[in-house]
Amino acid sequence: MTPAPLHTPPVDTRSVGARALDKSRLTVLNLPMSDPRVRPLLDELALEYDTRYGNLFGRGAAAEELNRYPAEEFAAPGGALLIVRENGESVAGGAFRRHGPQTAEFKRIWTHSAHRRRGLARFVLAELEALAGRRGYRKVYLTTGPRQPEAKHLYLSTGYEAQFDLSADPETIGPLAFTKNLPTANPTPKHQRGVT
Repeated sequence: MTPAPLHTPPVDTRSVGARALDKSRLTVLNLPMSDPRVRPLLDELALEYDTRYGNLFGRGAAAEELNRYPAEEFAAPGGALLIVRENGESVAGGAFRRHGPQTAEFKRIWTHSAHRRRGLARFVLAELEALAGRRGYRKVYLTTGPRQPEAKHLYLSTGYEAQFDLSADPETIGPLAFTKNLPTANPTPKHQRGVT
C-alpha cells in the first residue's frame, strides 16, 4: 500500500528551468526506509559522505553510518522519513528519530546534487520541525560533519544553536551538534473543542 502524501499539489511536467523553489509544485511523502523513492537519498548520502570523509574515516564508512540505526527508528510514532518529490523525482528529504522523551534527532537531511541552492534544505527542515511538533516533540537535536560548512550555515541561519565553540577548527571537534526548541502548540480554545 502506498502511503498518502502529506500534501499533493498539481503535477507539473516542465523541467526545473529557472530552478527557483516553487513550493506548490512539491509533494511531501512520509515513507518507510524500504520505499524505492528513498533510494536516491541513501545513494547520494553514501557518495557524499565517502567523498568528504573517506580519507578521514575510510572508504565504506558511509554505509556503516547510514546503517547505524534500524529502519524502525524512523517509523511512526517516534520517527519519520520525509521525501520531497518534484515532477516525479525525489529531490530532497530528511528523517527524525526519538532522541529523548521530548527531543527528536534529525538525520539524513539531503538535497539531490542537481537541485541544490534552491531552498529545498530549508523547506525540509521546516517540514520536519512541523511534523516533529505535531508528534509531541519540543526540541530538536542534530549533528553534521566538520566538512559540511553549508550544513553548519543552514542550521545557524534557521535558528539552531551550536553546542560547540564556533571559533574552533571544526576538524578538531568531530560531529558538530546543534539544538533548537520547537514552538509549543497553541491549545484550541474551549469554544472550538465543544467544551462548555
